[in-house]
Amino acid sequence: MTRYLFSPLRLGPVTVPNRIVFSAHLTNYARDGHPTEQHAAYYAARAEGGSGLVITEEHSTHPTDWPYEKLIHGFQPSVVAGYRRITEAVHAHGVPVFAQLNHNGGQASSMYSRLPVWAPSPVPDPMFREVPKAIDAREIAEVVAGYGTVAGHCAEGGFDGVELQCSHSSIVRGFLSPATNLRTDEYGGSLRNRARVLLEIVDAVREAIGPDRALGVRICGDELIEGGTTIDEAVEVARMAEATGEVDYINTSIGVATSTLYMIEASMAIPPGYALFISNAIRRAVDLPVVGVGRIKDPLQAERALEEGHCDLVGVVRGQIADADFAAKARSGHSTDIRTCLSCNQECVGRMGLNRWLGCIENPRTGKESVPLPAPRARKRVLVVGGGPAGLQAASTAAERGHHVTLFERSPHTGGQVAQAASVPSRAEFLDVVRNLRAECERYGVDLKTGTEATARLLRDERPDAVVLATGARPQSPWWAGDLERVVDVREVLAGDAEPSGRVLVVDELGFHQATSVAELLADRGCSVSISTPGMVVGQDLGITLDLETFNVRAHAREIGQRTDEVVLGAAADGGGVSVQILKHTTGEHTEETFDWVVCAVHQSPVEELWHELAEAPFPVHRVGDCLTPRRAHAAVIEGHRAAVEL
Repeated sequence: MTRYLFSPLRLGPVTVPNRIVFSAHLTNYARDGHPTEQHAAYYAARAEGGSGLVITEEHSTHPTDWPYEKLIHGFQPSVVAGYRRITEAVHAHGVPVFAQLNHNGGQASSMYSRLPVWAPSPVPDPMFREVPKAIDAREIAEVVAGYGTVAGHCAEGGFDGVELQCSHSSIVRGFLSPATNLRTDEYGGSLRNRARVLLEIVDAVREAIGPDRALGVRICGDELIEGGTTIDEAVEVARMAEATGEVDYINTSIGVATSTLYMIEASMAIPPGYALFISNAIRRAVDLPVVGVGRIKDPLQAERALEEGHCDLVGVVRGQIADADFAAKARSGHSTDIRTCLSCNQECVGRMGLNRWLGCIENPRTGKESVPLPAPRARKRVLVVGGGPAGLQAASTAAERGHHVTLFERSPHTGGQVAQAASVPSRAEFLDVVRNLRAECERYGVDLKTGTEATARLLRDERPDAVVLATGARPQSPWWAGDLERVVDVREVLAGDAEPSGRVLVVDELGFHQATSVAELLADRGCSVSISTPGMVVGQDLGITLDLETFNVRAHAREIGQRTDEVVLGAAADGGGVSVQILKHTTGEHTEETFDWVVCAVHQSPVEELWHELAEAPFPVHRVGDCLTPRRAHAAVIEGHRAAVEL
């Protein structure tokens, strides 16, 4: 099965033990521009887990480049000590580690640097909306020299190689792209001129690192913007890089970080392997090893990409964020034990978008590898009530730590609300979070009792050492709905308890997948659907997880209406339908419309009766997840893990 995946490969002077690459990605682990112990432990965990090559996040090459707060300032000599901590931690597991070098160019802001943003031309970036300064020849030479300086720091810090980020967010990409390079001098116009900066940087970096370290170039194969770089030019750039004789491999990418980011870190709405056409085209044009990327989340997909000749190495980032032992499990024949990535983007991409450090919705240890877990004081009998993500995580962690755990779930199957959410075709992969957790529970010996109601009397009779309640939340009818039969909750639709038809209004007060996914489901069933929200954008939080763009495409195709900035004030029966009173915020206009059904994505209420019944219990009782207060799945997983660690 893994004939190609676990074969070694030479990247110039460096031999990687297998073809799985933990590619460069942002972490927000830096402090004051320096790498941290959090970095070292994070990368070391993936090396220990069997990754063939670790490539760290970008290291900034110039003071004008500071697009986000927690960036590593590689141009500062003081970073070298932190580099050594990272490289020594990774090398301890026999794995090579490279550093990615970058200047983000015009895809940045002057907010942190208080300096003008530099770019090839004064083309404002659509995300940062700041006009950059077109750099002159002297400043170009300064940028090139900066790459050499940081490469020297990386060599001094023990890295085995460096990679030049010339892809999704880079001043080099800005020079390469005809959409952002409008120059008429020797750095603009023809592709050869637009690639001049890249080739000068290659020369400077190779001189700085010498012949004993590897040098890679990461190229964007298609920017997916009007007038931008496409695959034909990307192939030519790869040929130019190879022709220097100084480059040892080519890495690939797709999209532009501030325009088509949703294609760089694609959610589950995008098929796995979607960007392999880029590595395939480049691989057929050059003799250098080529790295393929594109939401490859399991070893079988990675092996197939290699076997079919799309690439020589496979970048697996989110797969190894979710499970640091991804490669080791695959190599040992335990692929089914891998905690597969959901591609939900909630705690990795989304969390960093909120300026927090990178985590994972289903791996509570991601980002906390440097913090050791305390050993349990004694082996205990633990009862867990509820088989959603909070209960399953609590049971799994407790059993892994040596406790004897029994989990009670009153329904015939585990999964809780996640099982309902994943019943929508576009969200099917979300079910992996409970499937993975249930598999872990079984592996660690949790006694799973489904179809069993855990009453207060049953729990007292069991005389446990501790109880963890993960009883979830229930739908809560909005204040204006009364007892109208045709005003229902999204969960009732997903469970099959309500079957709306005709003209349907979906009322969205949550701004996430609950409303949008059910709207798509109903549209596919033939309903005429509109989504109403008090927000300025329907599904506004989908922007954080990079789902908004693809939802809008699907919504347009399904003719789903989007109504913003409005609040439902009341509802009444109207024949066989529902008359809905609506206030438009900005205009103060009141309207009344009739729909056949109204479906509500609104806040829930905790199921806490058992908590109150156990108030005087002779054993400690912990609440986790929605029964504490309703939130999203990441909170449930974190709290389940935390409660189990504290037992």
